Amino acid sequence: MSVPYLREAAAEDDLGKLVRFVRLHLGDGNEAVGKEEIDRSWAEAVKILLRDAEVDREFIARVLEANESTLALLFFHLHFYFIRRSGRWIHDGSR
Repeated sequence: MSVPYLREAAAEDDLGKLVRFVRLHLGDGNEAVGKEEIDRSWAEAVKILLRDAEVDREFIARVLEANESTLALLFFHLHFYFIRRSGRWIHDGSR
């Protein structure tokens, strides 16, 4: 999928095309694997929150003042962080 394809999907607000791209990308061409990876990331974050440890809300508020491009990239970095924490990061051969 090309950048023009993604730009067109974004302009049309075609959530299906955008999500499919993310799933295919994260799953190395396998949409089901990409979905599983996204789900695992969310589950890992929830498990951490269930520990009920102290949260630095002031830090979060400061971070959320960043521009949207920075926040979008941070989102992806956090996704990959939680995948690695889950112990099942497909991109380094540790399936």
